[in-house]
Amino acid sequence: MKIRFGYELIYSTFQPTAMVLMLNAMPNASQRLVVPDHMNSDPRMPLLTHRDAFGNTCTRLEAPAGTIRLYADGVLEDAGQPEAAVWSARETPIGALPPEALMYLLPSRYCESDTLAPEALRLFGHLLPGWSRVQAICDFVNQHVTFGYQFARPTKTALETYRERLGVCRDMAHLAITFCRAMSIPARYATGYLGDIGVPAVDAPMDFAACMEVFLDGAWHTFDPRNNARRIGRLLIARGRDAADVAISTAFGVANLQRFRVWTDEISESQLTEMLHQRPLRPFAGPVGLAAADGADGRVMAITAAPSSIPGFSSPAVARFGACERMN
Repeated sequence: MKIRFGYELIYSTFQPTAMVLMLNAMPNASQRLVVPDHMNSDPRMPLLTHRDAFGNTCTRLEAPAGTIRLYADGVLEDAGQPEAAVWSARETPIGALPPEALMYLLPSRYCESDTLAPEALRLFGHLLPGWSRVQAICDFVNQHVTFGYQFARPTKTALETYRERLGVCRDMAHLAITFCRAMSIPARYATGYLGDIGVPAVDAPMDFAACMEVFLDGAWHTFDPRNNARRIGRLLIARGRDAADVAISTAFGVANLQRFRVWTDEISESQLTEMLHQRPLRPFAGPVGLAAADGADGRVMAITAAPSSIPGFSSPAVARFGACERMN
C-alpha cells in the first residue's frame, strides 16, 4: 500500500533564532520511501542535517525574524500488514545484551525505573519472562491509565503517571518503558506517524504518536501501550531514552508555534500520480491558527488563544515541541 505523510509547521520569531528539528522519517526494513520527505522552508534558507547519538536525523537552521514555514510531503510504500507479534521471543540475559542496549536499562529523565522497581516486581515479577510479560505491562498501562488530552503536561514523568492514572500516549509509553527497565528488559521511546489504517477513523486532527521499542531475543520490537494493538503503517521519526531525546523541534530562543498540521493517509496509485503532478506542496487554505500537540495518541487539540497566552509556548531559553515533548 501507499501512504502519504507529511507536516506543516509555522513559527514566528522576533529575532534570528537557531533551531534543531527532528522530523525525517525512518522507514523499517519492510517499508520504502517512494517520495522522500525532504524538508522545505519558506523563506528558503540553509538546512543542515546531521545524525545525533541515537542515529536520528536532525536538521539545523537559523530562522530569520518574522514567520517561517517548514513543510514536507512524502509517500511511503508499506507491506500493509499489522506489526508482527512474536510470542516466542525471550528476554535476553543482561550478560548477553549488546553494549548499545545497556543504556535502555537505566533510569532517565521521564522514566524512574529505580523508583518504580518494587511496584514492577510486585505486578509483573511472577509472570513468564518474554513477550507475554511485556504484553502484560502494556495491558496494565492501557487498562489503568485513563487517556485524555486534558491530562497532558510536558513535565509529567512515569512515576506521576502511575500515581495519577491519567495521561496521553507519551505518558503511557514512559510508564511501560519504566516497568520494562525495572524488570531488566531494555526499552526505548519512539515517536512517528500513525494513521487510522485498518482501524476505525478517529474524528480529530492528526499528530505524531508515541510508542516504545523493547529488546527481546536479539531484536527490537514495537509495542504501543496507548492503542495496545498491532498497527498497520507506523512510520518512525526518532528513538531515544525517553521524550527528552526526541523533541521534534528545539528553538534556542523565542519561537511561537502558529500552525501545526500532520497527515498520514493511505492513497491509491491514481492519487499518487495526481500528487506528483501537484508538487511542491501548496499552502493549506484557511486562516492560520495555533494547534498544540500534547503527545496524545496521534492527535492535536486546536487552541484559539494567542501563543503568548499559553504557558510554555515561548521562552527566552530553549523551547521544545513535539508529540514527544511539547515545550520545556
